[in-house]
Amino acid sequence: MRALLLDAARTLVPPKGDRQGPLPPLMLALTVVTGLVDAVSYLGLGHVFVANMTGNVVFLGFALAGADGLSALASVVSLAAFLTGALAGGRFGVRFAAHRGRLLASAMAVQAVLFAGALGTTLAGHETVSTAVRYALIVLLGLAMGLQNAVARRLGVPDLTTTVLTLTLTGLAADSGPAGGAAPRPGRRILSVLAMFLGALVGAVLLEVGLSLVLGMALALLVAGAVVLWRLSAPDAAWATAP
Repeated sequence: MRALLLDAARTLVPPKGDRQGPLPPLMLALTVVTGLVDAVSYLGLGHVFVANMTGNVVFLGFALAGADGLSALASVVSLAAFLTGALAGGRFGVRFAAHRGRLLASAMAVQAVLFAGALGTTLAGHETVSTAVRYALIVLLGLAMGLQNAVARRLGVPDLTTTVLTLTLTGLAADSGPAGGAAPRPGRRILSVLAMFLGALVGAVLLEVGLSLVLGMALALLVAGAVVLWRLSAPDAAWATAP
């Protein structure tokens, strides 16, 4: 228990000289954003994911088999937007390869613009999810989440992919003491799961008020994270070039 708490504390408040610097808490913030976005897309846009492409591929198969309540077109549009965002994220990774802080800050800034567009679209539609609004949100959010996934992959912070928890949960169990493992980073892994859970829970609750409130919260997290990271990203920061 003590090791778990210490690991969680180091994740939230990294000690000076930590090789990951301020990245872990910001990646946790992005994990919360993913939970919020999943609530918007799945509950608000009609059973489609913009962050979880495994779910989308499965939904596409279900929809093509004639399952009720699913749209093959929505899944395809989401997949295309996500892949386009991931492509852009790959280009970001090349451009800012020398500084991980600048890479993440720039990506979060672009995400914030996309989320602002999604928020504006929702407000312009008066919280009504028409067909046009639905697909506009799928595209904008899919682009943002594809970018986030590609950048998170490039950063390579262990156990903080920001969107996929299957391997995190697998590692938590398979590397545990009862399984004969050394249980590395248990606190970080648990925090990652809790961050996603919190985002999904808050998103689902706030969705009862309106889509714009959930999107506004995600936007605020992205803007705050980008500002903080730009301020902390000194050119000579040791963590900025760590693999």
